[in-house]
Amino acid sequence: MIRWGLIGASTIAREWVIGAIRAAGGEVVSVMSSSAERGEAYAAENGIAKAVTSVDDLVGDPDVDAVYISTTNELHHGQALAAIRAGKHVLCEKPLAMNLNDGCEMVLKACEAGVVLGTNHHLRNAATHRAMREAIAAGRIGRPIATRVFHAVYLPPHLQGWRLDKPEAGGGVILDITVHDADTLRFVLNDDPIEAVAISHSAGMGKEGLEDGVMGVLRFRSGVIAQFHDAFTTKFAETGLEVHGTAGSLIGR
Repeated sequence: MIRWGLIGASTIAREWVIGAIRAAGGEVVSVMSSSAERGEAYAAENGIAKAVTSVDDLVGDPDVDAVYISTTNELHHGQALAAIRAGKHVLCEKPLAMNLNDGCEMVLKACEAGVVLGTNHHLRNAATHRAMREAIAAGRIGRPIATRVFHAVYLPPHLQGWRLDKPEAGGGVILDITVHDADTLRFVLNDDPIEAVAISHSAGMGKEGLEDGVMGVLRFRSGVIAQFHDAFTTKFAETGLEVHGTAGSLIGR
């Protein structure tokens, strides 16, 4: 049984990850929150034995084998490195870091320490995306030519908070949603992007300096081009992924 510590008393951990850990045969033994009151209440509500207020206390606990990091984006780098130094495996929310150099350092340090470092790109596990990947690999649509991602949603009020009012915390739609598009496309196409162009904007939901919408195009090594639209402000659109090939199209909703 893998014993997990939570770095961040977050909504996503409460709604999804704690249950997934337990369903996989693991257990959550500790949670870290900078607020002792919040941490203790969170632990009680979710059946977690310990609540601590510092990363060092959590990663220094011999009862913790692995950590799940779901704090605000600017904290991921330092918190992951602290866990890696303590010999803990790490599952970190996306984006892994705020910039490429920090992300590469996290990967390098995990390799050196011999621990697993993962990013929570959960959309790879969607049945639709897996079926599309398998169909493309089997040649059922011929050679892929183009793809379209429409991932513009309305961010629920209980998730708005720092995503819309803290530029310094790595808020905004690109680090929240576009990173998922990029990873899902890499997975479905089994290909890597080599070029990107995009225009972002603010439609009034985000604080000045934070984008709440973006459109762009990626070009992949194989020549496939991919169009994407992400937003926090779109109440009435559906979401989906399309892949168009020389012998057919795959359309997921």
